[in-house]
Amino acid sequence: MRKPIIAGNWKMNLTAKEAKDFAETVKNKIPSNKEVDSVVGAPALFLETLVNEAKGTELQISAQNCYFENSGAFTGETSPYALADLGVDYVIIGHSERREYFHETDEEINKKAKAIFDNGMLPILCCGETLDTYEAGQTSEWIEDQINKDLAGLSKEQVANMVIAYEPIWAIGTGKSADAKIADEICGVVRKKVANLFDEDTAEKVRIQYGGSVKPENIAEYMAKENVDGALVGGASLKADSFLDLVKAAK
Repeated sequence: MRKPIIAGNWKMNLTAKEAKDFAETVKNKIPSNKEVDSVVGAPALFLETLVNEAKGTELQISAQNCYFENSGAFTGETSPYALADLGVDYVIIGHSERREYFHETDEEINKKAKAIFDNGMLPILCCGETLDTYEAGQTSEWIEDQINKDLAGLSKEQVANMVIAYEPIWAIGTGKSADAKIADEICGVVRKKVANLFDEDTAEKVRIQYGGSVKPENIAEYMAKENVDGALVGGASLKADSFLDLVKAAK
C-alpha cells in the first residue's frame, strides 16, 4: 500500500509573513505522516522560514526548483547542496511552467534529479502534455518519452522512493481538469513505463500524483483510483484551511 502524498505548489505567490502564518496554522493540524505525507513547495525566499517552522512537526518542505551543480558561477540559481543543508525534503522539477517559460529540457531535468538524490533529497518529477497532444491521442507516447529521458541513469531504488506528478498542461490553472478516469489511466501509463524501465516492484512502490485544478471538493474521486497516490496542488494549496482539507481527504 503506497502512502498518499499531497504537495502544495505555491508557485510565485505569498510573502514571507504569509508563508510563516500558513505554516503556523497547519503544522500541528495535519495528520500523522504514517497516514499521508503533507508537503509545501514554496519559493526559495521562504524555505528557511518554513523549514524552521516545520521542525518537529509532520509538515515537509519542498523547493520549487534547483540547479544540477552544487556550487559555481551560476548567478541566480539555487544549489541542491544548499537546499539539503537547509533541511529541505523535496524538490519539484520538470514542471510544465519551467519547461515552457524557461525552456528546460528533459536532459537538464534528468541532471537535476540525480543532483537531488546525491544530496539526500527526493524529486517530485512532473510530466504532462499539451491540449493539442491530448486531442491528437498522443498522450501516452508523449508521457512515456518524458519518463524515459527524465529517469535515465537512475537506480530502481531511487525511482521507488521518488514522486512522479502527472500534470496535463491543459488542466493547470485553467479550471479544467482531467476526470478521475483519465487521471488514473495516464498515471497507469507512467507506472507501466516505470515497470518497463526497471521492474514491477519499482513500479508498485513509486508514488504518482495527479495535478491540475485539484480542490478539496474533487480530491476524493482522484484518490479513490488505483494509480493515483496523491496530488500536486496549485491555487488550492495557498490557503491553510484548503490545504488542510486536501490533506485530510487524502489520508
